[in-house]
Amino acid sequence: MNPTDFIHRNVINELIKQGYEKAVARQGANYAIDHYRRCGSASAKGKMFDDCLQVAKGWASKLQSKKKSK
Repeated sequence: MNPTDFIHRNVINELIKQGYEKAVARQGANYAIDHYRRCGSASAKGKMFDDCLQVAKGWASKLQSKKKSK
């Protein structure tokens, strides 16, 4: 599994766990991959996935106005 597959799969899983719809999670993961490809380095050592997840959460919250209740 390459880094982009890892980020995409795990961002989707994390966003779904946090209550976002599957389609929104996929779109957020796509934005996370775009961030990964454009970003030269992470904000701190070993934090690239966290940075990508943060970008995905930001877009997911814009795309889905209300989280599903558990």
